[in-house]
Amino acid sequence: MTEPSPTPAAPADLATPAGFRIPLWMQILVALVLGVALGAYAGKAPFIPAISSFGVEELGRLGMLVIRALKVLAVPLVAFVILDALLRFRIEGRQGWRLARICLMNVVVAMVIGLVLVNVLKPGRFLVDLFGPLMKVDAAATTGTAEPVPAPPGVDPVAGIESMVPKSIAGPFVSNEVLGAALLALLVGAAMRRVRTARGAEGAATFATIEGVVQTLSETLQQALMWVVLLVPFAAFALVALSVGRAGVMALSGLWAFLAVILLGMILHAGVYYPLVSWMRGGVSPDRFFGGARDAVVTGIATNSSLATLPVTLRCLTGKMGVSQEAARVGACLGTNFNNDGITLYEAMAVLIIVQACGFELGYAQQAAVVFASVMAGAGIAGIPEAGIVMLPMVLAASGLPEAAVAAAVPLVMPVDWILARTRTVVNVLSDMTVSILLDREDVKPAGSLTPETPAP
Repeated sequence: MTEPSPTPAAPADLATPAGFRIPLWMQILVALVLGVALGAYAGKAPFIPAISSFGVEELGRLGMLVIRALKVLAVPLVAFVILDALLRFRIEGRQGWRLARICLMNVVVAMVIGLVLVNVLKPGRFLVDLFGPLMKVDAAATTGTAEPVPAPPGVDPVAGIESMVPKSIAGPFVSNEVLGAALLALLVGAAMRRVRTARGAEGAATFATIEGVVQTLSETLQQALMWVVLLVPFAAFALVALSVGRAGVMALSGLWAFLAVILLGMILHAGVYYPLVSWMRGGVSPDRFFGGARDAVVTGIATNSSLATLPVTLRCLTGKMGVSQEAARVGACLGTNFNNDGITLYEAMAVLIIVQACGFELGYAQQAAVVFASVMAGAGIAGIPEAGIVMLPMVLAASGLPEAAVAAAVPLVMPVDWILARTRTVVNVLSDMTVSILLDREDVKPAGSLTPETPAP
């Protein structure tokens, strides 16, 4: 049996101050327009008469501080969210293995789709003019000298494995290495579960205290990150102004390739694979799948959060699709925390496209590291507004790009991220529903016997 975790508060409850009414995506959109206008007007020249040396370069350096703060907070957040989930969720026996197998199958299909599209179509070649200015970064702010951005290190499978294993407990957090932090959290969390089981009732009080501390730290990091997210519109304004000032307005035209290829990947995964596997393995026809998911999809687009959509997702599953209460709660509640295929697919594709645009090609070992970092980012980002942009700097760092290029690259994709953000949410919602359908079919239903049940409250 399972013990479903309590549903966490919707992101807006934590991220939006009282009286704050303008949606974050709209702030970012306005900031992007203003950034393009300022970059086109000022170019590389100073634009504040009172400060003769203050131009888009200096403004961009201020914007990069926000991206740096996102990366600093994101790595410990991923570690504590994974540790919190391992300690609090109760999934016993075969059901846990089935859930893991279904989620793994979904993410493998997503990664195959993403990697094939990026490696075959190579959309990064359309973005060279936009990302070309990133190939030179300030090496010394005082002298203004510059040096080329080094290419990511060559393909070395052993070195790739070595980079995943932290050299010390604090190492991944000091160096902002998501792979090491995630592996450390998985190891410690699994060990703590084993020790808690071995102690039985005797150690229950001790571990209840530890779980409370871990959960508090996880929620505290989420709150801190959400405050930093409120500064993302300024970062978008500053860094887009920098990019347009360096490369010109026409450089933004190449973003159509970035948007089109990622949308194609998400459509293939959510619009073809999910209904197909739900039909072939779950007995739910495509008409019934999309008809039953309609309310949840619309809610996801409106809220831009699979977590905030969770109550509607449960109602659609147990009502229109006839999934059992237990399967719906396990698949959707846990899926909201772990099964974020939309974020995982976006992160992997976005990073590989950006690396291509910077003129580099990653080998298979490096692409595998990016995929693993994307999966860990998807597992650790539940409930964070603008999750894709928040985690993108961290996953970009896993590709081997230097910090300056990472910080400058993120805002360049923001002009189209407000579209991709809602697409990611829809993929995450449909992913949760697919997992629930497959769990329900394998747990309690004979072939062809899916029948409606009482909707969840």
